[in-house]
Amino acid sequence: MFTNNRRQEERTGKYGTPRVQYLQDLVTQFQNASSEETKERIAANLANFAYDPYNYTYLRQLNVLELFLDCITEPNEKLVEFGVGGICNSCVDPSNAAVVAQCNGIPLIIKCLSSPVRNTVNYAIAALYYICDESNQENVLKPEVVDVVRRYAAASSISVSFRNLAQAFLDKHVR
Repeated sequence: MFTNNRRQEERTGKYGTPRVQYLQDLVTQFQNASSEETKERIAANLANFAYDPYNYTYLRQLNVLELFLDCITEPNEKLVEFGVGGICNSCVDPSNAAVVAQCNGIPLIIKCLSSPVRNTVNYAIAALYYICDESNQENVLKPEVVDVVRRYAAASSISVSFRNLAQAFLDKHVR
């Protein structure tokens, strides 16, 4: 599941592409892609790499977190979903969460709470759960955000995952 140096060497092999190079290639492909479908596929791939702590340093080094934030600003709902999914996956790490906050990502994540795509909303709630700390809680815990999260916590008939994530957010951050 999670990677370490030994596991990475086993998977890559003697002549394989090192992880940082592979991720750089994905970023370059995304930047050069002309079709939305290709961008969606690459953003989804990068979001999958964002769950593994082995990749966190590379994500920061290659500005992938900023790429995810750019995806959130797109009109393409799939890119928004994969962008906030990548942020959610990577913000478990406080250094990644700090980068997202410093890049004004919190308002972008908050906008995702009103998405018509369930995965996008789930990722947004979870990302806010991880990113909220003493340094940025005033940006996250705005009354309108807490109100939306409370409504998701009360909406068990709509989605159990919304309710559970929202309730966890409220339990941790709202007294």
